[in-house]
Amino acid sequence: MEYFPYISGSIHYSRIPKAYWRDRLLKMYMTGLNAIQVYVPWNFHETTQGVYNFTGNRDLVHFLDLANQTGLLVILRPGPYICAEWEMGGLPAWLLQKPNIILRSADTDYLQAVSNWLAVLLPKIKPWLYINGGNIITVQVENEYGSYFACDYNYMRHLRTMFRFFLGENTVLFTVDGNTDKEMTCGSLEGLYATVDFGTDTNITEAFKRQRRFEPRGPLVNSEFYTGWLDHWGDPHATISTEKVIRVLSDMLVMGANVNMYMFEGGSNFGYWNGADHDTRYRSVVTSYDYDAPLSEAGDPTEKLMAIREVIKMFRDVPAGPMPPATPKFAYGFVTLKKVGNIGSVLSTISPMGPVKSQYPLTFEQLKQYYGYVLYRTTLPRDLSEPTPLISPLNGVHDRAYVSVNGVYQGLLEETLHL
Repeated sequence: MEYFPYISGSIHYSRIPKAYWRDRLLKMYMTGLNAIQVYVPWNFHETTQGVYNFTGNRDLVHFLDLANQTGLLVILRPGPYICAEWEMGGLPAWLLQKPNIILRSADTDYLQAVSNWLAVLLPKIKPWLYINGGNIITVQVENEYGSYFACDYNYMRHLRTMFRFFLGENTVLFTVDGNTDKEMTCGSLEGLYATVDFGTDTNITEAFKRQRRFEPRGPLVNSEFYTGWLDHWGDPHATISTEKVIRVLSDMLVMGANVNMYMFEGGSNFGYWNGADHDTRYRSVVTSYDYDAPLSEAGDPTEKLMAIREVIKMFRDVPAGPMPPATPKFAYGFVTLKKVGNIGSVLSTISPMGPVKSQYPLTFEQLKQYYGYVLYRTTLPRDLSEPTPLISPLNGVHDRAYVSVNGVYQGLLEETLHL
């Protein structure tokens, strides 16, 4: 068997309009990549339970075909959980209609929903497997599962069975986990090739030694080598220097490792698809997913990309010819908005069925209003003569509430902010 190394970059079709897919893929190919890595967000394709959408900007098969035409192999990451700083990690909000559901576990309700989804998705990608003449060389099962509290091996075994059933015994299935023993222990499983992820501040020798303890034979793989980082609401734009990126990239390639750069182009979180993190506090991800990546949010080559290209030239042939230029830009000037009314004056138009009445506030999930806004209204039982703090009930407001009294705006309410 011939050893085949890849130098790959992450790109998310769900964050880039379909009209630009070919342009971005060509720029990745001209950089010298021979593969791309792609997430499939479940909720992007099954936003409403049982209704599947693979058209337009959701046309996964067309994206795979464009990659194939461009000469790029594909490392597919179909989840069902993907993280990716994507809304609920790609899990559909309608799962929460089951109030006691335990996500990412062997919970019966969760497994049934996952099985239904995979039975739709996996047959679509099977013809694109490398062993079937396509360009998908490996398929990830779950995503950094070792970072999750459940550590449920029965869940991972169920996924392994599903993937094997639909994709066959000869498909290379793999896992990705953070560079700790705990994460690798809970995230890896026999029959799934264990890989690791880490960034520029990691001791790469120690990281690959850890991978070797869990995967004694086979290639060294960093499935997420961070070229930048995500931005949270209210924080400065995160960056990682080009010098750090090319130094560590070069060191890994000298070791003969397979490397995927996360991200190669980040793109944008259109609509309400931006996710959130929670470490010591709830932190929303912003609309931009620029990631300080080699291709900018607009898909333009950066100095980081050109430096990476020079590194790749030392290890493999890079396609001849110029790098495609930046996409054209236009200055649209100022946009003037005209006020046509307030929320109260248009309620009958935007909510023709009238209000939902309840004793206590219902969550968005209970209302099946998974995205956008809800107007909550109540009448206070008595006048409050003194200033009274207003706090959010239960586990807080996510992300933000605008509070008015008798139609007069009072201020903002957030998870850690009360009036």
